[in-house]
Amino acid sequence: MVEFRIDRRSGVATYVQIVQQTKHALRLGLLEPGDKLPTAREVVEATAINPNTVLKAYRELEREGLVEARRGLGTFVTNSLGSAPADSPLRGELVEWAARARKAGLEKDDVAALFTSVLDEQFSDQLKGDHA
Repeated sequence: MVEFRIDRRSGVATYVQIVQQTKHALRLGLLEPGDKLPTAREVVEATAINPNTVLKAYRELEREGLVEARRGLGTFVTNSLGSAPADSPLRGELVEWAARARKAGLEKDDVAALFTSVLDEQFSDQLKGDHA
């Protein structure tokens, strides 16, 4: 089961953090179709956020076709995303790269900016709408 971590200093809305973390778990194969998301009560107890925030996130995920609320049973994953399993060899390489970046004195935001700029370069054809 996924455990949500809320960063109140990030400037990102709490419900968006839940949506993003759920999508990351789906992309990494940590959540798969049929898996049950934690109940709103469980998320509230673990994170001390408003239950309506959790429900808003779950509604957004449902609107995107990724989960389905089943009355009296909970919210279940209906679709997966991506194909980058958590145990991918590429993850190991990325862990090593991030460790080198940190050792070189880069802060988390510096690493994120650098990585994002490389992603933008490597996937620029998709940014332009050309899915060649």
